[in-house]
Amino acid sequence: METKPQSYKDLHVWKKGIELAKIVYKVSANFPAEEKIGLIAQLRRAVVSIPSNLAEGQARRTTGEFVQFISNAEGSLAEADTQLILSVELGLCRLGDVTHAHQIIADLQKMLNALRRKLVSRD
Repeated sequence: METKPQSYKDLHVWKKGIELAKIVYKVSANFPAEEKIGLIAQLRRAVVSIPSNLAEGQARRTTGEFVQFISNAEGSLAEADTQLILSVELGLCRLGDVTHAHQIIADLQKMLNALRRKLVSRD
């Protein structure tokens, strides 16, 4: 029988979210200064929200609450993906600068979906 992770830090999906946040922080550091309170702040909030929601959800007492926080993380992931696409289209960065981030986003989408299915099937 599989045991529940002792901490959110044990979740591979949380670790992947941290990895995405670090990449986005590095990429957005090169955006123009006038984007500091605009796209930079919004993009960074979105990527920080992904592992944060997973941490909070894993710490909750019920599976239903955890599933809700996974949904929140998925929403933040979609937001970050959209903002990265917009960053490229606005010329704030090159597609090559965010290719790895887009790969991690695709992985996270699959991981979050799998985690939700696993949790729901346990109930």
